[in-house]
Amino acid sequence: MKEDLLHFIWKYKKYPINGLLTTYGEAVHVVSTGTHNHLSGPDFFNAQLELNQQLWAGNVEIHIKSSDWYAHNHQEDSNYDNVILHVVWEDDLSVFRKDGSQIPTLELKEYIPLKILDTYQNLFDIKNYKFINCENEFIKVDEFIRNNWLDRLFIERLEQKTITINKLLEVTNNDWEYVLFLMLLKTFGSKINGEIFMEIGKSIDFSIIRKLFNKPLEMESLLLGQANLLNGTDESDKYYNDLKREYAFLKHKYNLSPVFKSPEFFRLRPSNFPTIRIAQLSTIYVKNNNLFHLLIEKDESIFFEILNAGISHYWEDHFNFGKISKKSKKRISNSFLDLLMINTIIPLKFAFQRYKGNLDNDALLKIMSDIKKEENSIISKFGKLGVTVKNAKDSQTYLQLYNNYCIKDKCLDCAVGASLMNIKV
Repeated sequence: MKEDLLHFIWKYKKYPINGLLTTYGEAVHVVSTGTHNHLSGPDFFNAQLELNQQLWAGNVEIHIKSSDWYAHNHQEDSNYDNVILHVVWEDDLSVFRKDGSQIPTLELKEYIPLKILDTYQNLFDIKNYKFINCENEFIKVDEFIRNNWLDRLFIERLEQKTITINKLLEVTNNDWEYVLFLMLLKTFGSKINGEIFMEIGKSIDFSIIRKLFNKPLEMESLLLGQANLLNGTDESDKYYNDLKREYAFLKHKYNLSPVFKSPEFFRLRPSNFPTIRIAQLSTIYVKNNNLFHLLIEKDESIFFEILNAGISHYWEDHFNFGKISKKSKKRISNSFLDLLMINTIIPLKFAFQRYKGNLDNDALLKIMSDIKKEENSIISKFGKLGVTVKNAKDSQTYLQLYNNYCIKDKCLDCAVGASLMNIKV
């Protein structure tokens, strides 16, 4: 028995509507279960109940055993002073408020059908699954329920990313251009170097980036220098020394301090080396002023043209300093451009539209539906369950489902799990 099941039973009234009694024999009629609270404080806010035909309004707290009230020290917390009903599986101890008044208790174990308990137990029976709890039943859930839930999950994923964007806006004094710069850096750094790349961005006042528009050597030296990639010696490499000399000037002029830790090269393909990714991003900012306006406020049709700006000549036959390689333009691949759209452009569009009050979810869904799906082990395993993952919108929603519900055992907060318990979310 887990509290989340009791929350589910209370929220969706999986108990008899009539005939409920408190442990002291008071008749209970639930007018409103209240608002489910997922944060600290009572589990349900603003419930309405009739106790012996007298209407009460207040909060509801739920526990496995009534003695958990004292185990959690609720008697010392003023947030629980307005609890009007204690809902428990087993009533093993009377509970009192701080003022000494007793809280009515509803014991559920006498009212809940065994079918609900059996279904819940089967859902969490570890012997029945290897990937997710409901893998044997997932594909059997009504397709309309599943698809509607996935659309909601996509918006939920964007809302979570908006939290990060809002924090960056606070740090940058609502400078959307600067936030775009930081988020592009994080995506260009990928999983290995994403956080380090963002720290590189935070170490630079964005006004400096604006001043280096149309100045390729200065821009590249600034970013590579702040990344701690210009602190060696190589007298034979003229370009390296030019960058190093230019960075020394910029560092002194703007009183700069490079990041403490240099980006990683280990386990990366040469096309993903931090030198290449920084040079690519540098070229984008050298060639495009007011990038936020171009990428976020304008039509996405110019996105690929802007972000596929190429690279400076030196890097056409280098992946790192001092080592000549086969010459290539090293343009950003289509798959990486898709990642930039998924992880940076769409979240920023969503956040900016919400900020302006003109949110267009359908347009964002359409853009994501036109992008190829991501390929990873999680998406592959969902495919083996029989679901069709057609595009990036689908793959993003399945990642949201897996990471925020499946691996956290939040099945009763999921439309699929709730459907298996015969109730709609």
